[in-house]
Amino acid sequence: MFEKIGHLVVKRRKSVLALFIVALIAFGAMAGLAIPRLSSGGYTIPNSDSAKANDYLTSTFHVQGPALVLEVKSASLITDPVVTASALALEKSISGEKGVLKTLSYWSAGGAPSLASKDQHAAYLFIYSTESDLYKTSTLGKLVAAKYDGNFQGLRVYVSGLAAINSAINEKITKDLAVAEGISVPLIFLLLLFVFGGLIASATPLIVGIGAIVGSLGIIYLVSLATGVSIFALNLITGMGLGLGIDYALLIVNRFREELHHGQDVESAIVNTVKTAGKTVFYSGLTVFITLASLTFFPMMFLKSFGYAGMSVVAVSVIVALFPFPAILALLGPRIDSLVVRKSAVTPRSDGRWAQTARFVMRRPIAVVVLSLTVLTVIAAPVRNIVFSQADARVLPASAPVAIAEAASTRDFPGQEGNPIEFIIPNGTLHESELAAYEAKIAAVKGVVRVGPEQSAGTSIHFSAVHSMGPRTNEAEAMIKVIRTIPAPAGTLVGGVAADYADTQNAIAKTLPWAFGWIGLGVLILLFLFTGSVILPIKAVILNVISLTAMMGALTWIFIDGHLGWLVGSFTNTHTIDTSMVILISVVTFALSMDYEVFLLSRIKEEHEAGMKNVDAVATGLQRSARIITAAALLLAIAFAAFMTSGVTNIKTLGFGVAFAVLLDATIVRGLLVPALMRLFGERNWWAPEWMKRFTISH
Repeated sequence: MFEKIGHLVVKRRKSVLALFIVALIAFGAMAGLAIPRLSSGGYTIPNSDSAKANDYLTSTFHVQGPALVLEVKSASLITDPVVTASALALEKSISGEKGVLKTLSYWSAGGAPSLASKDQHAAYLFIYSTESDLYKTSTLGKLVAAKYDGNFQGLRVYVSGLAAINSAINEKITKDLAVAEGISVPLIFLLLLFVFGGLIASATPLIVGIGAIVGSLGIIYLVSLATGVSIFALNLITGMGLGLGIDYALLIVNRFREELHHGQDVESAIVNTVKTAGKTVFYSGLTVFITLASLTFFPMMFLKSFGYAGMSVVAVSVIVALFPFPAILALLGPRIDSLVVRKSAVTPRSDGRWAQTARFVMRRPIAVVVLSLTVLTVIAAPVRNIVFSQADARVLPASAPVAIAEAASTRDFPGQEGNPIEFIIPNGTLHESELAAYEAKIAAVKGVVRVGPEQSAGTSIHFSAVHSMGPRTNEAEAMIKVIRTIPAPAGTLVGGVAADYADTQNAIAKTLPWAFGWIGLGVLILLFLFTGSVILPIKAVILNVISLTAMMGALTWIFIDGHLGWLVGSFTNTHTIDTSMVILISVVTFALSMDYEVFLLSRIKEEHEAGMKNVDAVATGLQRSARIITAAALLLAIAFAAFMTSGVTNIKTLGFGVAFAVLLDATIVRGLLVPALMRLFGERNWWAPEWMKRFTISH
């Protein structure tokens, strides 16, 4: 198949390239429409108790959470007539803004005590949106924050709430993305220039990276027409698009130059390149695709979005690397080595530092394995302190207005008035004493500030409980678990942000075994088909798990224990890490690690099948591929490390986690552990039962 693709691309090179340009323009047009459709939400679990409670609140009780929560503060008491007049003028002005359904404040509610601060110098003003889905209220959040956050007739107004947080995160990520690309693209080109030594050979891989980004954004736009997509998916598309696309291009260019230097004509060089490196790219992409598909197993839109984005990036990268990119190389021919700036990089040697390193490692395999595992264990040790939570306004810089507003609200008010726990008793026939007893038990739960009042709709009852802790924290999750253990009237639903968070964590825990089982089984099968070995796939999975544990240890040490602030930049340390982000980083790094595993094992197997003994095949395979693997790892690390310049903590975490894991994998794992273990297992590396060997792929 791959040989036929090579012949087709060479013969139809101009047509293939023209089709690529047309597709790039079409997908580019769709890419421009994608960003406004993305959301910063996506953590809710459909059909969970909290989701059902929310639906009940909206449909039966016509209760909607506020899109915006404003803290209105004054030097005087909030009962002062001057303060009252200014606050009511503020509320009247806001109620006339486009997208505002209604408002409610301490003053318009007749001095409701629950809306006043502890010191009586501040009070809440809630803004409700005409849009029922609060994750689609970013426009309103941006308008109100821009117009009212600050001073108003002697009052200090702080704007927070879901709409304001969404707007601030979306805007920050979009701006930070441009900065990250401005840093990563020039650095990537300079690294490519060092690796390939020529301007032409260095520039061509960027075509695959840019094509992968544009194509993936176009696909994500189409996906967004059918389902929600997270704004955070943009960072994965950019990082993986640049990194993975260029990785595949590196492999193709390197092999094409090898074939030319061995005396092949352009057509033969392209055909042999697609037949060998192209096959590796395809199966590597398939491995990464299957791994990233596991993210779609999770019920929340946030993680599904990364699954859609990741699969899109991989598919587009492989297609561009196998079709238009070889067509470009066919048109360039020997000119791929033009404009040389580093002559020693133009003709790779079959024996060099990497081969020498491999032989050194294989002379002392036990010592290398023990030392490498010791280093990885030390790096992984802090993982014992890991604490999970979910993103809130604190992922933004502490200087961001919405972060300041959230901090002020937490400081000035005794409870989370804007994020209460909602209780729905549908079709209940309760006696007042039964309801009072149930409410009393809820009020006694640690963290609950007050309970009530009740609201009825037919035979259904609704009441709220205000609590004092952040709704997306482990403490809130524990509180919800305690509340749900209290004997309740039949059919009672517990909702609100804290309950939504508890349901999310529970859904993640239930889905993890299925997702990891899918990854493990898929990778084992694909690597067996590719290598013909039972041993190598098992070793690869075990090494990746060890590498991932080390990466999570490093994340804990930095983002929970608070080290290396000079490297990742300033952020608000909540002493927790977003659960979904840890899963994302783990899946992405596992996928990329398998990518490099396929790169390396493909070349080792090729040399082994050509007649080399195990030690020689490993040394030569490492020499031929390690330069590309190292370069690819550095490119990916640069693409993701640039995200550490972001002001959003989750994006910093993603950037550091992937960059660190990729570098760790390309050095300690692929450079030391793999050759050492290959030496220890010897010819048993390639063992498989005879009946299974007929299912493997010939190289």
